[in-house]
Amino acid sequence: MPTADLRVPSGPGIPRGLVVPASELTERFSRASGPGGQGVNTTDSRVQLSWAPATSTALSEAQRARVVQALEPRLVDGVITIDASEHRSQRQNRQAARHRLAEGIRAALAPPPPPRRPTKPTKGSQRRRLAAKSRRADVKSGRGRVTRADD
Repeated sequence: MPTADLRVPSGPGIPRGLVVPASELTERFSRASGPGGQGVNTTDSRVQLSWAPATSTALSEAQRARVVQALEPRLVDGVITIDASEHRSQRQNRQAARHRLAEGIRAALAPPPPPRRPTKPTKGSQRRRLAAKSRRADVKSGRGRVTRADD
């Protein structure tokens, strides 16, 4: 089965989507571990999908820098490799690997969330917290060593 282009759906940072050419993707197949019945030792159902974002023609220069920075922990020699072996069939594993790579690219291209604006606790919440502390202190101060009155 020839490799097709990888289509990344539109999302934040990529309003029109993205298409990674099939020539930039490398698929390797091997035998997967785990259950599989009689065909487990004969079918190469495990899929390794590799892509080098730093040399990709599908990305603009700014997108390339953003993807490389976001995927840096997962890159080995500039290549990201996705393994898929959770399904028994090679076709399903290929789809799973392609879906995971597309989601990784999509997440890497998403802009960072807006910065958090620091806030202060309200006066009411401060009063409630202090009241609860004093109630708890009263409960704890009621505990202690019991002394007999006739001593």
